[in-house]
Amino acid sequence: MPASWILLSVLALTLIGYFLARQRAVASAGGDRRLLHSLPNYYGLNAALAAAVPALALLCAWMIIQPLAINSYISNDLPAEVRAVPGELSLAMADISRVADGLSEAVARGAITTEELDKLDAEASDVRSLLAGVGVALGSDVDAQSLDLARSYRAATNTGNILRNVVVLLVALAGMAIAVMITNKDFRARNFVERAILFLLVAAASVAILTTIGIVFSLIFNTVDFFSRYPADDFFFGTRWEPSFSGRGGASDLGFLPLIWGTLFISLIALIVAVPLGLMSAIYLSEYASKPVRAVAKPLLEVLAGIPTIVYGLFALLTVGPLLLDIFGRDGALGVNWMSGGTAAMTAGLVMGMMLIPFVSSLSDDIINAVPQAMRDGSYGLGATQSETLKQVILPAALPGIVGAILLAASRAIGETMIVVLGAGAAASLSMNPFDAMTTVTAKIVSQLTGDGEFNSPETLVAFALGMTLFVITLALNIFALWIVRRYREQYE
Repeated sequence: MPASWILLSVLALTLIGYFLARQRAVASAGGDRRLLHSLPNYYGLNAALAAAVPALALLCAWMIIQPLAINSYISNDLPAEVRAVPGELSLAMADISRVADGLSEAVARGAITTEELDKLDAEASDVRSLLAGVGVALGSDVDAQSLDLARSYRAATNTGNILRNVVVLLVALAGMAIAVMITNKDFRARNFVERAILFLLVAAASVAILTTIGIVFSLIFNTVDFFSRYPADDFFFGTRWEPSFSGRGGASDLGFLPLIWGTLFISLIALIVAVPLGLMSAIYLSEYASKPVRAVAKPLLEVLAGIPTIVYGLFALLTVGPLLLDIFGRDGALGVNWMSGGTAAMTAGLVMGMMLIPFVSSLSDDIINAVPQAMRDGSYGLGATQSETLKQVILPAALPGIVGAILLAASRAIGETMIVVLGAGAAASLSMNPFDAMTTVTAKIVSQLTGDGEFNSPETLVAFALGMTLFVITLALNIFALWIVRRYREQYE
């Protein structure tokens, strides 16, 4: 039974428990709802939560733990030389998992029976044709050991799934039954439900914190692994970025400075474009535009935020880059030789700035509109004009929120990848010329994790060091910006 069926079964038990508990509570009061401690719906919700929450929590935990346990169990039968190398172990387990999934799919489709599967010989050519028939692509040939391990993997997975289904349904049924049995007119159902909902809200809020902690620890562990293989001084102060996967680190220059310079340079160009245009658009829409104009202009402006970044990248590559080359190239309209190709920091920065305009504009517009009307009326009452009110009252009051909108746009610019890849090029450069090709940290993270390189090589692990360093820099910038916001906010409180 698939996990989706288990989910539907749990939801069915939840509904049954809701109506049974509600009916039992009303019946215990002799049909007089005034004798109930809580409203009837609380009794039903108590039974529904008792059936759903433990069962769904167990189902989520089981689906996470079962693959890890099966992988650990199966990997013990792999050769010692494979287990000793994490990259080879990962590839071997991935192939075994794909073969096991392919065998299960073949049995489900009727291409082979379970009895025939147990007698299947790995040396026969029909193994690969059988797996190819169900769309399974393998990274290596299926030998006898791999086929046996795949059969064991499939058997363990099927057993685990059956056990999971039984246990989850029993937990849901037991929770529903206990909740219904303790239901009576004096039961404090509302108190239990409110505490349970509070617990769920705290758990939901904790997901973001735990996710952040998981990301940070993942970056830290792999970053430490990288610095155990590559000198930290060469990484942080190196001015050359020339990885060589064939050299496995010995012939690679993995300097961080060209990448962070390209990231900040392109982001600065984007913010120079987005902040003035976005802020002036927000001021016009909130303070000067009529309602018909605002009703049309704001949705059209926000459409820019819904355009995929790959489209922006193609626009930079096919339109903005050639246009800038026609102006600033050797044979361009100005007759200067500032730009030698269509891919440049200016190309990516301009297009990225266009993408960021709705982030600044929409958020700033909402923030300016949130300034109390009483502050405007007071300014007008003192004889100030609309422009003076805007400069002396509205913008200072909305400044913390506007800075937050700019920070959001800056974070979006620092994390952008596709526009940089297509518009700025792939050259790691420390040039001050905005018309030179550059690249960013995020673009290189993608390139270092793409390909056939070994996962435990410095050229691959450097992606985590880049991500961790960028995370620390962004965190420091956010803390500094929050300090500035608080200083300005204190002047107007």
